[in-house]
Amino acid sequence: MADLRGLHIGGVLIKNPLVLAPMAGVCDLPFRLICKHMGCALVYTEMISSMALWYRNRRTSFMLTLSEREHPVSVQIFGSNPEVMAQAARVAAASGADIVDINMGCPVPKVVKNEEGCALMRRPGLAQDIVRAVVSSAGVPVTVKIRMGWDDASANAVEFAQACVEAGASAVAVHGRTRAQGYQGNADWGIIARVKAAVSVPVIGNGDVRDPLDVARMMDETACDGVMIGRGALGNPWIFRRSLHYLATGEVPPEPTAVERIDMALNHLDTDVEYKGAKTATSEMRKHLAWYIRGLPRATRVRDLVNTAGGPDALRRILTAYRDQFERGT
Repeated sequence: MADLRGLHIGGVLIKNPLVLAPMAGVCDLPFRLICKHMGCALVYTEMISSMALWYRNRRTSFMLTLSEREHPVSVQIFGSNPEVMAQAARVAAASGADIVDINMGCPVPKVVKNEEGCALMRRPGLAQDIVRAVVSSAGVPVTVKIRMGWDDASANAVEFAQACVEAGASAVAVHGRTRAQGYQGNADWGIIARVKAAVSVPVIGNGDVRDPLDVARMMDETACDGVMIGRGALGNPWIFRRSLHYLATGEVPPEPTAVERIDMALNHLDTDVEYKGAKTATSEMRKHLAWYIRGLPRATRVRDLVNTAGGPDALRRILTAYRDQFERGT
C-alpha cells in the first residue's frame, strides 16, 4: 500500500501524508485539535491578513493562538506587500508556527480585488518578492498554496510553482481548480502531477478529496507527497483516521455511526465554548453541528432547532436528545 513515512518540509517532519486545508471560518484551534487527534499530520490555521497583523488587530491576533498539542502547525498569511508580509511572518513564527504558508490561491472577490490571494498568480514577479521577503524573515520553512491558475487561458501553476521554489519556498500546495472556477466543477489532478514533476520540493495535492479512496487515488495519479483535505473534513474529521487505515491496510473502515457523529459534535461544542466563550461559540458552531448531522434521519428538523437555540446549554440538550433517539433505535 501507500508509503506512510510522511515528508519533510524544510527541517519539519510531517509524520504522514495527510494535511488539513486552511479554511476561513473553519480551521480554528478546536477544529484543528480534533483533526490532529484523528491522525492529520499537518494542520493549517485559517488564512490571516498580514495587514491586520501589521495594525495589531485584536481579533486577528487571537487567530494566532496555537496549542502544544497541534504541532506541527502551519500559519497561513495573505497579502500583497512584501514588507508587511515579512512582518506578519515574524509574528506568526513568534507565535509558535512550525511553518509559514503564503496564500496565493484564494479566489474570493474581496481578496483578489486587492491583488492578494490568487491574483498574485498574475504577478509572478511580485509573488517572488513576497516569498523572498517572508523566507528572509520567518526563521521557519515557508510554503505557498496556489491554484491551477487564474483561468483556463492562464493556467500557469507549473511556472508559478517553479518561481516560488526559486524564491525559497520549501513546499507547494496545488488546488486543481482555477480562480474562475471557484469551487465549482471538477479539480484537475493532472496539474498537480505536472507541478510535482517540475519542482524539487514536496508538493501537496488539493481538490475533490472526499474519502479514503480519493486520498489513495490522488497519491497514485499525481505522485504528490501529501494530500490536503478541505471540504471533505467538514463534519467528518474521521476522514483522516479512515484514510490512514486504508493506506496502511487496503481496507476501508466503516463510516462513523450516528451516535459517534453526535458525540463528536458535543465534544467540539464544549471545546469551542472553552476557547471562545458561550456567545461566540453558539453562533460559530451552528455550521459545524449542521455538518456533523448532515444526511442523518430528521437532520433538517434538528438543524432548525440548532439555528434558533439561545446558548450552548440549549444546543447540548438538542444534540443529547437527538443522540438518545439513535441509542434507543427510534
